[in-house]
Amino acid sequence: MSTGTYSQIYIQVVFAVNGRQSLILRAWEDNLYKYITGIVQNKEQKMLAINGMPDHIHFLIGMRPTCCLSDLVREVKKASNKWINEHGHVKGKFEWQSGFGAFSYSHSALDKVIVYIMNQKDHHRKKTFKEEYIEFLNKYKIEFKDEYLFDWLDE
Repeated sequence: MSTGTYSQIYIQVVFAVNGRQSLILRAWEDNLYKYITGIVQNKEQKMLAINGMPDHIHFLIGMRPTCCLSDLVREVKKASNKWINEHGHVKGKFEWQSGFGAFSYSHSALDKVIVYIMNQKDHHRKKTFKEEYIEFLNKYKIEFKDEYLFDWLDE
């Protein structure tokens, strides 16, 4: 009998459009989310939920212990930048901001996190992205400096 590696790692990833511009349009956002899902699956990770707003996205993955999260997010950003630009979805050049947020969850929290991600548009009627992101950082007791957070637009 051989031994194996067993894990249960769930991560929510959040990142924003460069300059926090509202460039992700409803007309093509579903195709963007499908494309990003394909990248995640091709990297042998499991996409559990993906959604966002015109200026940022959230996705929740089941992550294998062999995955390097920074490499995965870098690949998602690089490939989706290229996809958006090649399809002419924006005037000029589309780019994601550097950096990202990553927040871990227990299995028992998954349903709640999935609902939260899938209801982003309703959620952001009550709370700005900046408020949401700083709330995440504080909830998870992540020390941060304002100058290293995303470039915020006046909200």
